Amino acid sequence: MLLYTAPILTFSRVFKKKSTEEFSCFPYVMTLLNCLIYTWYGLPIVSHLWENLPLVTINGVGILLELLFIFIYFCYASPKEKVKVGLIFVPVVIVLFGVTALISAVVFDDHRHRKSFVGSVGLVASISMYGSPLVVMKKVIETKSVEYMPFYLSFFSFLASSLWLAYGLLSHDLFLASPNMVGTPLGILQLILYFKYKNKEALITKTVMSKSDDEKNKRSLELVVDVDHDGDANEKKFNNAC
Repeated sequence: MLLYTAPILTFSRVFKKKSTEEFSCFPYVMTLLNCLIYTWYGLPIVSHLWENLPLVTINGVGILLELLFIFIYFCYASPKEKVKVGLIFVPVVIVLFGVTALISAVVFDDHRHRKSFVGSVGLVASISMYGSPLVVMKKVIETKSVEYMPFYLSFFSFLASSLWLAYGLLSHDLFLASPNMVGTPLGILQLILYFKYKNKEALITKTVMSKSDDEKNKRSLELVVDVDHDGDANEKKFNNAC
């Protein structure tokens, strides 16, 4: 739940600035696909009765939150990003989920085969969700700035993947444990990058502010000198007139 609500801070910034800036919508679209698949996986039509109720409740809320985030992103995105989100990302997610749900409900007759099929699709969706921040991580390394990789999103991604890994292992469900074997190391990597470049970003900001202050002081000094010169010239003109 903390992982799915973490982007609230990011989208409050988007809402205030009326712009998505350099944020990417891809992680939220992949999270939506992951929530859809695992909500379906936890329902009695795929799992045995309500053995995976936590999956349904948490991912059900995740669906609503991700739809809200994507809607806000779409409202304030550039025309190019709107085309990518509205005509490519979201339709592909809906089609993938629809095909998965249809095949699992119609083609397979028992829970074991349905779980195997939907779990395999969920495995790919989860790995894609945990791997989607790689685009942002590349940007962090290139710019040496963590501005567009929020700490809470990285931290809760690591925390959630670690706990779901434990849940999957304890319940002997490899379809829940396997993707989080990828998500946990990626979460750790995000945190390492965050703490590595956070201090550098602060140092760069301090340097820029220092240079700005030096320029302001230099301009003030030049202005004082100009005033002194003008004052001397006016004094000479006054003496000559006398």
